[in-house]
Amino acid sequence: MSTERAAIFDVDGTLADTNHLHIVTWWEAFRQAGHRVPMRDIHRAVGLGGGDLIAHLLGEDHDPEDDKQLVAAHHALYATYFDRLAALDGAGDLLRALAGRGWGIVLATSASGTELSALRRAIDADDVILGAASADDVTDGKPAPDPVRHARELAGVPAERAVFVGDSLWDMRAAVRDGVVPVALLSGGIPRTDLETAGAREVYRDPADLLGHLESSVFARSVRP
Repeated sequence: MSTERAAIFDVDGTLADTNHLHIVTWWEAFRQAGHRVPMRDIHRAVGLGGGDLIAHLLGEDHDPEDDKQLVAAHHALYATYFDRLAALDGAGDLLRALAGRGWGIVLATSASGTELSALRRAIDADDVILGAASADDVTDGKPAPDPVRHARELAGVPAERAVFVGDSLWDMRAAVRDGVVPVALLSGGIPRTDLETAGAREVYRDPADLLGHLESSVFARSVRP
């Protein structure tokens, strides 16, 4: 696939209202394994891939033998919500509006497999999504630039013709490292100041807010075919 310009989107917390589900299910997975990890710390780590999230919260010197058990426990707990995942207000409409303006829509997410399928069903915009760069497609997840770069490669565009929309510090750092324009949403619960410090060029409340300001946003101004 190829397009003249790409709108790349994170999914959890950006298009789907799932961050707090991840917080609770990671908290329970850690609890079952005998680790006490505050929910506030898990919140700030959401957006990292499973192995990176565990290392970030337990420290690099934790026993890596625990990782598979923790990831499996989190997945099993989170999977109980698959048929109830909800898109954020305006998510599908935003993707369709951008596609109608000539933007190629690509996802860049740490989700994969059945989890990603459940998220895409919730968003209900597969008619305009060209593809997805998932955790299965890259060696290093965000904040490394690899997921964003792979999404760009799926769309066939250089960095100067791409915008990445996310909700976490890891999203913003990955976008900056890849050289695309970073746009942040507050729907994941991370403060505006933190997102701007991490590189966000613009910040909006949620997908519906970005959709309402589309004509004055970076999508209308900075990136041209």
